[in-house]
Amino acid sequence: MIRKILPFLIIVSLVAIIVTLFLSLASTKKMIVVQEGNLNQIPIEMEVGKFQDSDCGMTINDLTDLSQVIIKSGKSWFFHDHGGLVKWLEDKEFKESAVIWVMSRDTKRYIKARKAYYSLRDTTAMGNGFGAYENKKDLYVDFDTMRLRMLRGETLNNPSIKKQLLGN
Repeated sequence: MIRKILPFLIIVSLVAIIVTLFLSLASTKKMIVVQEGNLNQIPIEMEVGKFQDSDCGMTINDLTDLSQVIIKSGKSWFFHDHGGLVKWLEDKEFKESAVIWVMSRDTKRYIKARKAYYSLRDTTAMGNGFGAYENKKDLYVDFDTMRLRMLRGETLNNPSIKKQLLGN
């Protein structure tokens, strides 16, 4: 008798687990990965835990190094490390025409990424080291230099670069 009922119980148990899993996934809050309708191409106010990084897929839990890419159609993408933004944008057809906003570490406001200056030594979400600043200081680089360094792998994630920049 138990041998006849056991397969049935196993199937019912598996179906119950699958239904429970789907219901729990459906009840989790949806993350914002891309937002549409930003035709003015201005930075969107972001909140911790509501947005997902378009490059790495992680939840954005720190607003220090935010960046946003906005194209003419009003689509906006979000990032929590400027290095990830560079990597993600590289193969996009709109990489030159997109408006890119970065959060400035010194003035705590959004500024245009191509006009910002970048530190090579800051602690960032993905460890690349590129903090954005509105005001230039010694050893800060422009957007194009930061972009090239990122694409060449010259970040704090590279042990030899880290030793060169930080001395440890």
